[in-house]
Amino acid sequence: MRRGSIASLLGIGVVSGGIAAAVALALPWLPVSASKEAGRIDFEFWFVVTICIVIFAVVAAAILYSVFRFRANPDDDSDGPPIHGNTKLEIAWTIIPTILVTAIGITSAIVLSRDDALAKNALRVDVVAQQFTWTFKYPSGLTSATLMLPNGRETQLRFQSKDVIHAFFVPEFRENEDIVPGLTTTINVTPTRLGTYPVICNELCGLGHSTMRSTAVVMAPAAFAKWLKSQSKAVTSTNTGTAGAAIFKNNGCGACHTLTAAGTTGKVGPDLDKLAAEAKQAGQPVQSFARTSIVDPNAYIQPGYPKNVMPQTFGKALSKQQLDALVSYLINSGK
Repeated sequence: MRRGSIASLLGIGVVSGGIAAAVALALPWLPVSASKEAGRIDFEFWFVVTICIVIFAVVAAAILYSVFRFRANPDDDSDGPPIHGNTKLEIAWTIIPTILVTAIGITSAIVLSRDDALAKNALRVDVVAQQFTWTFKYPSGLTSATLMLPNGRETQLRFQSKDVIHAFFVPEFRENEDIVPGLTTTINVTPTRLGTYPVICNELCGLGHSTMRSTAVVMAPAAFAKWLKSQSKAVTSTNTGTAGAAIFKNNGCGACHTLTAAGTTGKVGPDLDKLAAEAKQAGQPVQSFARTSIVDPNAYIQPGYPKNVMPQTFGKALSKQQLDALVSYLINSGK
């Protein structure tokens, strides 16, 4: 192949690759970036994609050029010329991929290192995953079923599972973390955009896997401090209705149960609007039935619902005062 042909081929490939890369970068392929870590991950993603597009364009151009430039005539039955190879090309397609893979490795290491670096003033939130709900625990002792984050402040999420393998994923944060029973795993998130984003379990974890979702709310630092203070007061309130509603919400009960008063429509577990009727069917006083169903959920199994779905840890996780408030709230809220 003449040098002019090679130069033309490379020129066509590079131009085609550049146009394709520009089009790819201009289209909104990914969800909005809502954290510093997401911005770094997006850079690495598009760095690799751009390299792949250019390589594909060059190879495709070479193949198309060869097909049309060196095609045989329909009546030509002779064998093609014996070609041993091209040492210069072989050296080139060894050195170039080595350089590209090295560049990808270096940039990936930099991104991982920066995403793993934790600031001294970072907020730490313990995340407990269990079929089929998320619980977020803050340093003040407050628990919430919704992940509330202050904008601009780095937060370390520390994950633990109480039953099976789960995976935490917020598309706008880009980070996915497996949650394995017996292990504590972490990720760092520094929100940069106010808003509400879905929290998804990204690992098949049982019958109710599709319902294991929550919400991450990024709010202004002042609003976050106000929320933290108000929620702490609600949980410790002497008003059993207020405290019970906060405990119900913060422990993610609505992810699995329907309760009109709380505005939840979960279908994994029994309908709590029918609590009194279910207690009567079980032949138990409603207060005793409600309490036992929370601390020992396998004691009474409603027809149509399997055993071992509801976590059996609430008896230890909730204090007597919290349990009393939750039972009172459920009884007074039921139909």
